[in-house]
Amino acid sequence: MVPTTPLSHSQALKAASHSTHERLDHRIMRAQPFAELANYGRFLQMQWRFHTDIAALFERADLALLLPDLWERQRLREIERDLADLNLAPPAPGAQPPALQAQQATLPEALGWFYVAEGSNLGAALLFKAAANLGLDERRGARHLAGHPEGRLRHWRGFTDMLDAQPLTAADQDSMAAGARAAFERVHHHVDMLLA
Repeated sequence: MVPTTPLSHSQALKAASHSTHERLDHRIMRAQPFAELANYGRFLQMQWRFHTDIAALFERADLALLLPDLWERQRLREIERDLADLNLAPPAPGAQPPALQAQQATLPEALGWFYVAEGSNLGAALLFKAAANLGLDERRGARHLAGHPEGRLRHWRGFTDMLDAQPLTAADQDSMAAGARAAFERVHHHVDMLLA
């Protein structure tokens, strides 16, 4: 029997969160966020809620040591500008308190949440093209979906290379997977509130 190569941390996270990620993608696309501007506006508000949930991640010194460009990866400001482009205000805070206390979470748990945020940026390439059908682009309404100047894939690999190099224990990996699943479930909650 040929020995199997152990999964990297990023591969293990993908496997651990695959089911809830797939379910979330299908739910969002069923809401047809790019069928008309009104739908897209609700999608933007959902994005704002999630990125508000995770905003404190970008203030963490331990994450900044791992990702020197941490602050540049935040997209909340772009989402707020996109909302303003469409004359929309951010939604009222959700009734359910944030699932993540970003300053108190363990580093592995925070990495799990960050994995979801970074992965959504990689997956936004198709959404950015769909937004163009509504007359939106990186200058108006779809700033937060635009790719990084160095390229989406290169930006993503900068994150996963860092993640895969971390000396994590099995317990750390479990915490990281739990963080990723919690992040996806948090977005499910926002879909319930704003898109369902």
